Amino acid sequence: MKTINGHEFIQLFETFSPKKHALEGDPIGLQIGTLNKQIKTVMIALDVMPDVVEEAIENEVDLIIAHHPLIFRPLKNISSEDPSGKLIQQLIKHDIAVYAAHTNLDVSTGGVNDMLAAALKLNDTSVLVPTYAQQLKKLAVFVPENDEAMVLQALGNAGAGAIGEYRECSFSSVGTGRFLPGENANPHIGNQGSLASVREVRIETVYPEEIEKKVISAMLKAHPYEEPAYDLYTLDLKAEELGLGRIGELTEEMSLEEFALYVKAALDSNGVRVVGNLQQRVKKVAVLGGDGNKYMKHAKFHGADVYVTGDIYYHTAHDAMNIGLNIVDPGHNVEKVMKKGLTEVLQKMSEEKCYEVKIISSEINTNPFTFI
Repeated sequence: MKTINGHEFIQLFETFSPKKHALEGDPIGLQIGTLNKQIKTVMIALDVMPDVVEEAIENEVDLIIAHHPLIFRPLKNISSEDPSGKLIQQLIKHDIAVYAAHTNLDVSTGGVNDMLAAALKLNDTSVLVPTYAQQLKKLAVFVPENDEAMVLQALGNAGAGAIGEYRECSFSSVGTGRFLPGENANPHIGNQGSLASVREVRIETVYPEEIEKKVISAMLKAHPYEEPAYDLYTLDLKAEELGLGRIGELTEEMSLEEFALYVKAALDSNGVRVVGNLQQRVKKVAVLGGDGNKYMKHAKFHGADVYVTGDIYYHTAHDAMNIGLNIVDPGHNVEKVMKKGLTEVLQKMSEEKCYEVKIISSEINTNPFTFI
């Protein structure tokens, strides 16, 4: 097992949920403390509240990864007489770093909204509100015929060739490569000073731009030539589209009342608010974690029978009634699904890297509302 520092752990996390997936202006990233230290215990939390900090201290936590930023708006001062200042000072005193992963964790594949959709067992899900699309690029590399399989495997392992639900997609064509090795060359094929003609394969594959360094590095490592010949192309096509919310279908249709009770149980909510006729049948479901007021019309546009989201305003509910969209509001706190979900993701990623780190979920209930 390998001990790691905070920078290494966050680098690992950001391969799952990159900062660039966040909405503009979202205060994400390191907010308190330093990453320049050894990390032994990481705690995943929805909110950073006094009870959560006490929990972190008791568990000797080095790093908290929180979904909701502790510092959401700029602070004018940090005073121990102020609750926020006192909390920050306590974190610094106990050398606990706080890293916020907000809309980037909402947007990312496998993130909060996918966790919510999975909890509701929605089928054939897609993005509700597109916010980010990765640029798609193409790599064409020329390889000796006998080394084609090795280079293809390296490219596939690096993530190249993913198109929709298909992986390791590529195309190969055969031709003749020619080169003249110089006096300082160490050719894999041919001799110094003699023009070589080699039967080669042109391999073409695509990849999202964000993994370009990884793909090129894997190709160069697997390629037998000192100086591989390859071309890079930027395509008009986009790779996987990312965004807020998900829309999918229930396995079986049910009444709005049945669905509301189903949501309450599936998302472990202590209550739900419902907008719409309780007897209406629903099957197509839009879900968006957190405050989803301004995305209500996206749910209607995509043909949702019901929209599951939190913090619905009085007038938004009226607007939904007017356009014939049902709503189930289980509260903002159902995003707590990310605590267990992200713990499992990071535990698996750490084990694959042989990192010696303990990852725990906060067990504190930070829901400020009680239904009576």
